[in-house]
Amino acid sequence: MDEACLKRIRWRLRRGTLELDAMLGDWFEHVFPGADSALQEAFDALLDEQDPLVWDWLMGHARAPRADWQVIIDDIRTRHRL
Repeated sequence: MDEACLKRIRWRLRRGTLELDAMLGDWFEHVFPGADSALQEAFDALLDEQDPLVWDWLMGHARAPRADWQVIIDDIRTRHRL
């Protein structure tokens, strides 16, 4: 991804709660750079979802509707021992 796309994603990582900021930001900083383009695009699309939905997925109260999103969610949950 080009620098403009990365800046846009960084801006979109600013969510409504500190916890979401931290979990999504951590994945972005540590995993996103080495992810393939399909997973990067999935993460970008995931950021379009509403905070309460993403929070429920991260807390394990529901599963993401897309398999590629669930891969990201599962990785974040593992990284944060959830």
